Amino acid sequence: MSDARLMRAGAQHGGLGWGSQQLSVSWAGPKVRGEVAALLGRHDKTRPESGAPVSYPGQGTLVDSAHIPQRQRRRQRPRWVKITGITVAALLLGCLAFGGYWVWRLQTNITTSALGAGGPRTEGPVDDSKDRLQILVLGSDTRSGKNGQYGTPDQSSGYGQSDVMMLLDISADNNHVNVISFPRDLLVDVPACKDAATHQQHDPRQNVMINSAMADAGIGCAVDTVNRLTGMEVDHFMMADFNAVKELSNTVGGVDVCVSAAVVDPESGLRLPKGTSQVQGDQALAFLRTRHAFADGGDLGRIKAQQSFLASLTRKLKADGTLGNPQKVLAIADTVTKNLTVDGGLASVPTMLTLADRLKNIDPAKVNFITVPTVPAASDPNRLGLDEPAAGNLFARLQRSADLSQPSPATDPAAPSTDAPTAVAATPDYDKSLQPVTVADGTNVPGRGNEIGALMTGAGFTKLALIQAQPRAQTMVYYGPGFADVAADVASMFGLPAASVQQDAGVQGVQLYAGEDFTTGAKPAPPARAAGGVVAQTANDQTCQTANPGG
Repeated sequence: MSDARLMRAGAQHGGLGWGSQQLSVSWAGPKVRGEVAALLGRHDKTRPESGAPVSYPGQGTLVDSAHIPQRQRRRQRPRWVKITGITVAALLLGCLAFGGYWVWRLQTNITTSALGAGGPRTEGPVDDSKDRLQILVLGSDTRSGKNGQYGTPDQSSGYGQSDVMMLLDISADNNHVNVISFPRDLLVDVPACKDAATHQQHDPRQNVMINSAMADAGIGCAVDTVNRLTGMEVDHFMMADFNAVKELSNTVGGVDVCVSAAVVDPESGLRLPKGTSQVQGDQALAFLRTRHAFADGGDLGRIKAQQSFLASLTRKLKADGTLGNPQKVLAIADTVTKNLTVDGGLASVPTMLTLADRLKNIDPAKVNFITVPTVPAASDPNRLGLDEPAAGNLFARLQRSADLSQPSPATDPAAPSTDAPTAVAATPDYDKSLQPVTVADGTNVPGRGNEIGALMTGAGFTKLALIQAQPRAQTMVYYGPGFADVAADVASMFGLPAASVQQDAGVQGVQLYAGEDFTTGAKPAPPARAAGGVVAQTANDQTCQTANPGG
């Protein structure tokens, strides 16, 4: 288009002015604006910055008014604005890259396994962010891989046994957490299980130790066993090995533990002075594994130590604000996930972060540690059986609610009784002085057996024997064939419920096995807590483990 034609076109459209007027090309299409630019270039070889006024001799000034505001703003923008924008963009990109790396890293750490082994399930999936959750926590005794330093593979069969078995029960409102421990020596019936990895079917087994449930068919079989035992349905599981305890205790900087006397256990390697110590690494693992250092050297003493360790760990994490510190959470998550196996529903970083978020604000005083009520098994006194009806009532209570601070079922007419009524003695039709009665002193208090024996003789049971026994938590009455009535009288005398009276073919006459609940007074102390006597301690309690004098 010629210069003259261009000017005329502009005049016709009311977009060109001469003299003191300005030239506006905002009405024009791309082609016309391009030709205007070319025209300006031909009239001024030293073309000024785009958007600046262009002068023509005797003809006034032409201005590209459509671009003035934006370009003026660009010229006026300070350098610090540009630098700040670049910095913010760089930080955002860095955060995205950092977050992406950690999600990838944690996700690749996680190992998964099937939640069940073919057992029936009646409940649908849960919402991990707001529903009540039951998570089975297992500690494997496998000696494979990094755990080889703790023994040879033949010391753990198949998938390994569960050295630790705890059911973590989180209420929907996050106000209550129950940690229910199952002794590894507890004899149970294991249902038929199918190995999800090999598809091999395993027959049911009766009266076997609960820690063997996962040895043949995997973790899913342990889940099915707990479901059958408790009547609840586990939503998720977490299984850790020996190395997880070592690395986690190192990551948090150690955990405080307390013992009543110096402990040296060559088998586990635990060495502690009397009082409070901080353990981490191998010593933390030894504290959790030892079978001989505490109480009577049995499984129940070890469970109490494990509960105290977890309570101390909970208090430390709460005091340090760890679960609210992203850097610390990442360090712990990295440590745990490297040594953790979970079910598919829990095998994502967002789900684990959701779980951590639910736990971070829980009051340690609302974290209840409970051991399933047990008694020496009838088939093997070196093993444990469920103490009924107390165990069944505990499971029934948990099925209804995670809140154990509510009134005991004993005062709830709609619920089954936690304990059977106290045995009531009728007028005896026997001569008390002729009944063979033994006091087994398991109080762990020197001379206490003589004091209890004096109570017995004062009540007329003068044919008395006294033996020193291994410490135990609760007082029991055992009796041989033909002595049920005498046993009921002894139980009534000391205010013991019928659930604390058991027949034992190995007992001659009647045996009062005095426990650590009977260290003073004329009767065993009532349960320390109102929750049916099932809560051993909370995460707020600082306890000291009783050292095993024969350990």
